[in-house]
Amino acid sequence: MQQSGKLQNRCVSRIVAILLAVGLSPAWAQETAVTPAVDHSQMDHSDVQGSTSAAGGRMPGAAKMDHGSAPAATGASEGMAMDHGNMQGGMAPPDARDPHAYSDGLTFDAHQHMMHSDQQSFAALIVDRLEAVRTPDATHGAYDLQFRYGRDYDRAVLKAEGEFADGQLEDAHTELLWSHAVAAYWETQLGVRYDSGEEPGRGWLAFGIQGLAPYWFEIEATAYVGDEGRSALRLHAEYELLLTQRLVLQPRIEANLYGKDDAERALGPGLSDAVAGLRLRYEIKREFAPYIGVEYAAKFGDTADYAEVAGDDTEQTRWVAGLRFWY
Repeated sequence: MQQSGKLQNRCVSRIVAILLAVGLSPAWAQETAVTPAVDHSQMDHSDVQGSTSAAGGRMPGAAKMDHGSAPAATGASEGMAMDHGNMQGGMAPPDARDPHAYSDGLTFDAHQHMMHSDQQSFAALIVDRLEAVRTPDATHGAYDLQFRYGRDYDRAVLKAEGEFADGQLEDAHTELLWSHAVAAYWETQLGVRYDSGEEPGRGWLAFGIQGLAPYWFEIEATAYVGDEGRSALRLHAEYELLLTQRLVLQPRIEANLYGKDDAERALGPGLSDAVAGLRLRYEIKREFAPYIGVEYAAKFGDTADYAEVAGDDTEQTRWVAGLRFWY
């Protein structure tokens, strides 16, 4: 019986569809027609509880939903309310935005700004040699120092070296130069030099270059022009060989050349004198190091002739002991 009823319903549905397709719609066919589509544009979604089905009946189990106004949070929802004003752990300290509170005493006012390295001036004193020199005939003292003041690219340089004995200055060379950096490890120098001591003084214009050559050789080369057509050239080179982190062996060589004869200062033209030596120092601190060493000094050409006439040695082996320090 059940299968017969299903078959009957299928036949009726097919007949109704055929009649509708050919334009025939008897009254009994309209009653069994398919429910027409619902026009959603005419629906009031603000009250879903009153909505009905297409056949006119109320939708079973439909709950009233008011999308226009959501109910206030209650119960557990009220516990989720967050006070964003207290998330940082309480009130900020009164000086939280004060730049002086964490600057270790460094102040910033309306006229101050950050200083870069080349905008600041620095001073440095380097005493490379302050020593006692022992020769076969006597003992005397010697010094060699530089004082620098200025910035990275431009600075003033004072160079001074000489020898003294019995409280008297025997020979001294003092230079005041303006130094300008031309490369990462090189600088040019322009200024004046003055020679003093037991012999008559001499003034010079000086132009030179100083820097760090490949393989860490420290090089100085300076040319001089004096009055009465005098000229001179000074060459200096040294190297620091680290035997340990504190024990340093320093070879050093220096030579002086002159363009013309200067009998008053016992100097001949060409290569006048040269010194080569070794110094071994121990750096108690980087800024303070005692040393000992030995060096060989010789005079050449007419300068050697002047020394022989005066009864001086043209060649000497010297033992030295002294201090090297800087700050």
